[in-house]
Amino acid sequence: MSKHASKYLHQEMDKEAGIQHAFKRTKIVATVGPACDTYDQLLALVRAGVNVFRLNFSHGSHEDKAAIIEHIRNINKTEPYNIAILGDLQGPKLRVGEIEHNKLHVKEGDILTFTNTKCIGTLEKIYVSYPNLHQDVVVGNRIFIDDGKIEVEVVEITKSNDVKVKVTLGGNLSSKKGINLPDTKISLPALTEKDLVDLDFIIKQKLDWVALSFVKRVDDLRELRSILNRHQSKTKVISKIEMPEAITNLRDLIIESDGVMIARGDLGIEIPMEQVPLIQKDIIRKCMHRAKPVIVATQMMESMIDRVKPNRSEVTDVANAVLEGADAVMLSGETATGQHPVLVIETMSKIIGEIERKAYNFNREEDLTPQPHSPSFLSDAICYNACKMAKDVNAEALVGMTQSGYTAFMLSSYRPKSPLYIFTKERTLVNQLSLSWGVRAFFYEEEESLDDIISDQIEILKERGFIKSKDVVVSTGSTPVNEHLPTNVLKITKIK
Repeated sequence: MSKHASKYLHQEMDKEAGIQHAFKRTKIVATVGPACDTYDQLLALVRAGVNVFRLNFSHGSHEDKAAIIEHIRNINKTEPYNIAILGDLQGPKLRVGEIEHNKLHVKEGDILTFTNTKCIGTLEKIYVSYPNLHQDVVVGNRIFIDDGKIEVEVVEITKSNDVKVKVTLGGNLSSKKGINLPDTKISLPALTEKDLVDLDFIIKQKLDWVALSFVKRVDDLRELRSILNRHQSKTKVISKIEMPEAITNLRDLIIESDGVMIARGDLGIEIPMEQVPLIQKDIIRKCMHRAKPVIVATQMMESMIDRVKPNRSEVTDVANAVLEGADAVMLSGETATGQHPVLVIETMSKIIGEIERKAYNFNREEDLTPQPHSPSFLSDAICYNACKMAKDVNAEALVGMTQSGYTAFMLSSYRPKSPLYIFTKERTLVNQLSLSWGVRAFFYEEEESLDDIISDQIEILKERGFIKSKDVVVSTGSTPVNEHLPTNVLKITKIK
């Protein structure tokens, strides 16, 4: 064993001893809330299979989130895990205000008045947190409330800037329920004043990922990116696809993002719900082509908020996301406020494991090939052929090195059959890559000869029990080492 490999084993072996995170390729994102916000609860979720914790900035204080972040980082320091933290900005979420007695029954045919002047909501007037509502809507536009449980249609815009609507689908309305405007182009910016305050907190806390809600166009992302760059932040950006305009601009949004979340809750309200399944498949396919991690989110196992078993349709939903090639599947209320957060993770892990063991055609070289027009075509080709070669020789390990994360994302995007191990000198990437399909990341900063580096990596994997004598390892790298070039080397090693 080289002195360098010995050093890294000494630093990390205690973390790897004992408990070992279940090796599933499709990752699990869990939302943190009152049901799981203590150290012990978070650790139990990680041991059950969580790879990324999501902090929803629509709820809770910065003080509460700082405590949760400290718990997660303590888990990473003392346990054998590299758990990422995702900060999810609220974005321009439109809501009704306070409702009298927190319950207002509206029935079909009722005429309601939406106002931008704060008031307690009654059948006469209801406050809506959208000052431009009267400017953006036109007569005939539909408005959905509370995830579409209540539907209204605009019938008049008054001189006092109120909007009169007719109820087309009635129900019980309570305080602060969300509003969707599927027929309306919203003029609000993607980053609200609240988001800017939350983003400042995210930057100072050095979270791994930040998700931007209600993205419509590339400029929304560029504004966020410019703020991160101004603060020299290494936080990576996720676009939440939940608006019709985002579907229209999908290609450009994927290119501009570091990752994508298919936020099916609002998306299924903003567009006809029967379109969501094929759109989900299309987004996953496009993200894989661009080597961008993609999360399938919302209502995956919602019945387990208060039940101990999921619906059969939810099991199929999770399974389909795995079969389609999603990098990660996400839980919201199931872990944040549900009665059985650990059981939900255990159940989701079982579904993922079963599908990956028995029904997954991992390698996608037939439909995912290097694109000649790509500026990184040559290194893409190395990554592609590394995955193909690892499959052909039945390699027990596919090893990559990265400084920016690109090689890791590219190797992952081909969904290799062999277990994928990534080494990086960038500590931030070790956790960030916990979101990517199949990736297990390690910190390694030596820069001597490529032969020594590959030898160290193999020794580290061998000592940790991931590979053994006579196994075949396929390694990628770049040479000359000190020039930090894109991946340009492919090597096969049979372990002695």
